[in-house]
Amino acid sequence: MPASPVLPRANRRAIVASTIGNAFEWYDFIVFGFLSVIIARQFFPSSNPTVSLLLTTATFGSAFLMRPIGGILLGIYADRAGRKSALALVILLMTLSSAMMAFTPNYATIGIAAPIIVVAARLLQGLSAGGEFGSATAMLIEYAPPHRRGFYGSWQNFGQFVAAVTAALMGALVTRGLSASALDAWGWRVPFLFGVLIGPVGFYIRTRLHEPPVYEEAAADARTAIPGKAGSMLATVWREHQAALWIAFGLVVASSVAQYVLNVYLPVYAVRQLKLPVSAPFIVLVATGTLRMILTPLFGLLSDRIGRKPVMGASMALYVLTIYPLFVWLIAAPSLSRLLGTEVVFALLMAAALGPASTALAELFPTQVRATGLSISYNVATTLFGGFSPFLVTWLINVTGNKMMPAYFVTAAMIVGLIALWPMPDAARRTTATRLGAGSGAL
Repeated sequence: MPASPVLPRANRRAIVASTIGNAFEWYDFIVFGFLSVIIARQFFPSSNPTVSLLLTTATFGSAFLMRPIGGILLGIYADRAGRKSALALVILLMTLSSAMMAFTPNYATIGIAAPIIVVAARLLQGLSAGGEFGSATAMLIEYAPPHRRGFYGSWQNFGQFVAAVTAALMGALVTRGLSASALDAWGWRVPFLFGVLIGPVGFYIRTRLHEPPVYEEAAADARTAIPGKAGSMLATVWREHQAALWIAFGLVVASSVAQYVLNVYLPVYAVRQLKLPVSAPFIVLVATGTLRMILTPLFGLLSDRIGRKPVMGASMALYVLTIYPLFVWLIAAPSLSRLLGTEVVFALLMAAALGPASTALAELFPTQVRATGLSISYNVATTLFGGFSPFLVTWLINVTGNKMMPAYFVTAAMIVGLIALWPMPDAARRTTATRLGAGSGAL
């Protein structure tokens, strides 16, 4: 792997601000999925545990219904008002939704109002998260030198893995450190309270950022070339960048299904289908999430050297080849050690796929419409195929009785990703050729 570069101070500040805020955004989003079994009992009681869990996973998925709306509105806002303003707004919205989850009484206390407030909190989370990916990724890429875009963009997914590890640590803390009665009574609220506390920190850091100079130049041109109305911006993106939208959509289908099935859904699957202790999956997620955190920037750097397509393509192909036999092995004799071994392989492949992914998506769109294009493609794909993956897998297992459904689901998604990757232009190879020839090109 290539050595990590020494970063200028302003660039380091942009990476830290994007990563911390992004980690907080996704921490709150992920922790709901991790604790869905407990939340089901608190807000969606039912005599049938499967019905209760289905209602909770559907609520988890409902946040994704708002993500395309948030992506469109906040993506256009980021392209018009600036990356800094959009990033500050999304973290304020997420802090409010965390507070709603942390302080809402359960169903036994306030009745039907409890699940209504929880659904409202999830919708608000979806709205804010819809603007996070496009704005944060645009900020990172636009601070990056052309030959280091893969490395800079990798910090977007690094932040998501920080969120996953932090959420898993909190899950392990409350499930191992508290009795079952205490966990049900108040312990499940602790991870959400933590999110409420770190929100203001992320807001402060983001408000002290400066806009990337390349964005300021492009925005001045865009205000002249593209009318300020949202409809005009959307029409421009669809008319001029339709191929990019479809490529990005297919790539996000693969990555989001893998993350939500193999990471977010893992605690539910391990406890309900494999009959492992409730704390077991959190231990695995901390270990493998840390591995992904370490490897993701390294694979981003590698993509700067050899291209985005070779790194991402090899990862997705290996997913297709390994996921079925690994699940067969795991289901044959479920144990903590086998679960850990399986997830270590997936962690390696996921880091390879996602290290270059944010940069690859961002390079499909020009600066003037980058946040909008990213937000639309990313959020529509995650809404249709990512957010509802836990619900669909739960339903499929319940209907068929087949515990292999997660493997089938992820395999299908990876095939979609490979099809989308095939026509994708590889900007990293063009940049390398330019550097070797006439020097680096402009963003």
